[in-house]
Amino acid sequence: MQTTIVKWGNSQGIRLPKYLLESAHFSERDVVEISVVGEKIVIKKINVTMPHKTIQDRFKGYQDAYEPININWGEPEGNEIW
Repeated sequence: MQTTIVKWGNSQGIRLPKYLLESAHFSERDVVEISVVGEKIVIKKINVTMPHKTIQDRFKGYQDAYEPININWGEPEGNEIW
């Protein structure tokens, strides 16, 4: 298969046909790694699992003290409900 490199914003890109992606078992939103090997561009799918983290997971190991503060955002300017 042949295709053409085209301008895409400030970059350049190519379109990959659906049948080509399906045959390589690539899907929309898959995370890929792109590398150059000699004069070849290699696109490799990365199996990334990003489980949802709880707030406790996100701050696990946090050692500093937390002091909540109130912020005065001023009076409403439009139809905000405070």
